[in-house]
Amino acid sequence: MDTISPTRKVASVSLAASDTDPEGFARELGESFERYGFAIVADHGIPADLIARAEEKAKAFFALPEAVKRGYKIEGGGGARGYTPFGIETAKGATAYDLKEFWHVGRELPPGHPYREVMAPNVWPEEVQSFRDTFLELFAAFDRTGLRILEAIARHLGLASDFFADTVRDGNSVLRLLHYPPTPGDGPNVRAGAHEDINTITLLLGAEEAGLQLLDRDGNWLPVTPNEGELAVNIGDMLQRLTNNVLRSTTHRVVNPPPERRGHSRYSMPFFLHFRPDFLIETLPECLEGRPNHYPEPITAHDYLLERLREIKLA
Repeated sequence: MDTISPTRKVASVSLAASDTDPEGFARELGESFERYGFAIVADHGIPADLIARAEEKAKAFFALPEAVKRGYKIEGGGGARGYTPFGIETAKGATAYDLKEFWHVGRELPPGHPYREVMAPNVWPEEVQSFRDTFLELFAAFDRTGLRILEAIARHLGLASDFFADTVRDGNSVLRLLHYPPTPGDGPNVRAGAHEDINTITLLLGAEEAGLQLLDRDGNWLPVTPNEGELAVNIGDMLQRLTNNVLRSTTHRVVNPPPERRGHSRYSMPFFLHFRPDFLIETLPECLEGRPNHYPEPITAHDYLLERLREIKLA
């Protein structure tokens, strides 16, 4: 039986403190990422009215008829853009699929951009008014907030504060709109099976509804419980690899709700911030002091992404 430990919590920090006390903010954030792989971030600068508008548009899309939604599934696209139906994504190593459906928004690139070869164009549902404008605005807001968090991570690692700016410029980031439908009861399928994220860092809106848990290094499952409008932020495998496990990509899951909440849907919006496709993930020298190099073979961000997507049955 899983051990749940509600008494120990990840750090809860205000991004506004990065302006008034950048070193203190970086230390508190970085220590939480080293210990838990997660932190909760308030005052992140993403406007509340934009979040509310985005939630409204996402709910409107998922309420469309199944046949309409499936019309936006891109065959052979690996779920990179558009709609991924219920019952497809499966956590690495799992046999039971996750109880969710989702929509992916990627970065808009101008004609002739070199990354267009590996970053697919977006598709947009015609049935939901202002869907495109709303989610491009939210994507840009996530991008800005993510870069501020990366600045703090760079400080914590002893790097120049702008170290990550070039590594994520025009990166292959993805905004995911998630719908977990009501659950019928207990069974092998859960809303999101235990997994780690592939990307650099993840910024998650909508985790106020209970269910998100992380696996502590002591083997306990800890609930991640941001207040309304706050971000849950976690380290992805790409950053763990770059930092030689100094920053932890922690196993996490979304468990099924208790009986009194089984009739309710759960919605959330994670932003998977990625390195640019041609960035070479190679262990930072600053993360080699006193520890072996766990990742001696460099790999580009794009090749690593493809490797991992195959493992979770999206490619």
